[in-house]
Amino acid sequence: MNITEKLDQLADMQAHADVIRLHFNDLRAKILTPEIKQQLDDLDAEMNTALDTLNGGITTLTAEIKDDVLKSGATVKGASLMAVWNKGRVSWDTKSLDGYMVAHPEMTAFRKEGEPSVTIRKV
Repeated sequence: MNITEKLDQLADMQAHADVIRLHFNDLRAKILTPEIKQQLDDLDAEMNTALDTLNGGITTLTAEIKDDVLKSGATVKGASLMAVWNKGRVSWDTKSLDGYMVAHPEMTAFRKEGEPSVTIRKV
């Protein structure tokens, strides 16, 4: 089987998984009475309100921690979490350096290229 055929098979399998999820969601919806559905909707709304409030606090505190760690310039470890300070990454203009390397072949000793990778995306 070639790669295109395998990709098509993978897409078919993913679509089948979606069909199974929809089928069981439909079965679940048939079991639930309108009263229970309303109670679940009310419960979800209450949960979402509580989580929205908490997530706002999490976002604010996370930003404060990151700012404090950036100012301190050091990693800080708590009981369950740690804020890891990383120095800024260096980047290079690869296109320009590759052109420069043509005129200065001695630079090829300093060039490293990682292994290729593959991600699968929807078309």
